[in-house]
Amino acid sequence: MQLCTQAQLKDSGARSVKGQPIYTQDLPKADAKMRVLVVGGIHGDELSSASLALHWLQLAKEIPADAHWRFVPLLNPDGLLMSPARRTNANGVDLNRNFPTPNWEREAKIYWEQKVKRDPRRWPGPKPLSEPESKFLHDEMERFKPHLIVSIHAPYGVLDFDGPTAPPAKLGRLYLDQVGIFPGSLGNYGGVHKGMPVVTIELPSAFRTPLNAEMRQMWLDLLRWMGERLLKPADIQAPRKNNNF
Repeated sequence: MQLCTQAQLKDSGARSVKGQPIYTQDLPKADAKMRVLVVGGIHGDELSSASLALHWLQLAKEIPADAHWRFVPLLNPDGLLMSPARRTNANGVDLNRNFPTPNWEREAKIYWEQKVKRDPRRWPGPKPLSEPESKFLHDEMERFKPHLIVSIHAPYGVLDFDGPTAPPAKLGRLYLDQVGIFPGSLGNYGGVHKGMPVVTIELPSAFRTPLNAEMRQMWLDLLRWMGERLLKPADIQAPRKNNNF
């Protein structure tokens, strides 16, 4: 609760399926060379992801970086507030399979039916962007035009990456282990098809937030990688347009 108070989150105006507000916080910087979108709680049962986003929001205030930050600490409030918390939103949709990647109608269906055997936790929904939460994040990407998206998940304890530049080798104790491309995922949509690098963090535990020192080290490693790979003048450009929806 103290973290939420310190974050001074703002109501974005967007609502979840059950009418819960989706909160954001902007940390602009005059003449910032890049825009970074940080998203937690895409899956409601990954509580540590929302907690890390809030901790990082505080670090973004304390440690200078040449970036305009936009935080969405909890994209799926309905899933988190259920008892017990669940991965999907209130409509039973996995928001991280609901983004409009090319050939979604065919590929998402094949993935759900054949690869995960109709696992209800991974249902991609009836159509891309069928959910207000995924629609909000999609529209936020269009409005904000981030040069980098950081998507926080759990509990696989690895670092994943999609996009046109060299990935970070590690953040804190998390090392790069790219897990593949999934129809409708944010990494696939943003990193592969929109040209917005997407760093996907998989924390080791869905319920236990890393120690403060570890969260700080992950943040410092992220800033170092951004400076080395993304803040070179030749690398900073508007994300590519892609109408392949």
